[in-house]
Amino acid sequence: MNKVTKIGVIGGGQLAWMLGLAAKEMGLSLWVQTPAATDPAVAVAAGVCYGAIADVATTAQLAEQVDVITFENEFVDLEGLQRLEQRGVCFYPRLASLAPLLDKYQQRHFLQTLGIPVPAFSYLGDRPPTLPCVIKACRHGYDGQGTFVISNEQAWQQFQQRWPEIPPQGFLVEAFVPYVKELAIMAARSPQGEIALYSVVETQQVDAICRWVIAPASVDPLVTEQIQQIARQILTALDAVGIFGIEFFLTATGEVLVNEIAPRTHNSGHYTIDACVTSQFQQHLRAISGQPLGSPAMHVPAAVMVNLLGLAEPQVDYGAKCEALAALPGANLHWYGKSQTYTGRKLGHVTVLLQQPAAALPMIQQIEAIWYGTPVAV
Repeated sequence: MNKVTKIGVIGGGQLAWMLGLAAKEMGLSLWVQTPAATDPAVAVAAGVCYGAIADVATTAQLAEQVDVITFENEFVDLEGLQRLEQRGVCFYPRLASLAPLLDKYQQRHFLQTLGIPVPAFSYLGDRPPTLPCVIKACRHGYDGQGTFVISNEQAWQQFQQRWPEIPPQGFLVEAFVPYVKELAIMAARSPQGEIALYSVVETQQVDAICRWVIAPASVDPLVTEQIQQIARQILTALDAVGIFGIEFFLTATGEVLVNEIAPRTHNSGHYTIDACVTSQFQQHLRAISGQPLGSPAMHVPAAVMVNLLGLAEPQVDYGAKCEALAALPGANLHWYGKSQTYTGRKLGHVTVLLQQPAAALPMIQQIEAIWYGTPVAV
């Protein structure tokens, strides 16, 4: 692998922004492909190619400026990118690694062929699904968009009424899992097959959007071992290069089920910026530029990360809220500088480093009270 100094990123949101900050620290030049000059990553990029995420012509322009291209999200034109790859453009993760993952239904089949446990699933057809269930758009779902929890017949009828409004696409339907915890792990792999695993973390989703993360998760060591083994198996089977986020359900009987795989940096790994020797963003850049992977170890006993979402109130003093959060002991505030705010949009996150794992839940409640007015149940 030739020396890589220029990285291209398809996408210009907060993940690309944080990747750009890490690139500067590492002496790498980062270019982004993004639609608007107001997108967060533009402020830190060495260069920008303006265009839609799935616009292959813009990606071809990006390829002329960089040594390797990576991804901020999965909203890409895979077939179009494959034509560029055939012309010698280097993508990490490889497009062959992305292919089984971009469609959630295909992703489940991929995991099933590996013998990895997943919730019972099928393709949503004309027949009503068995309730309760969760319906997910096969493509382009994120931050609660494209995910529908169908708990009863009324909810199913409401989904059917909305169906004509939803862009035409397939849906995955899966059995609702009565989990006791949602868990996740960030896992990185180099072109040479070296793998680095971060701590298993606990997450909470509200309306299908990640609300908070506790690192490390308080789980049985056997659960941690099983998750680590699954992560290694997935990355090896994909011949992955870069960092991947893998989400899990933990049931009351101790069963671990894979929920989803994200072939990129991920919300559940934001805590690594402040709590780990090597952040997920540095690790991803190390992997795709051919450098040895860094240590994923935490340098503090525990940490919490809370997403700061846009609020529904018409007049919100976000500056005052940010000041209050930044004043918390051990707090590290990350504000994405987005030009527009709306309810549920990820505007930033705060990570608090802790000396005692037992302090995690009280700290989350304190942060929630500052930002949302009242803490959500934890």
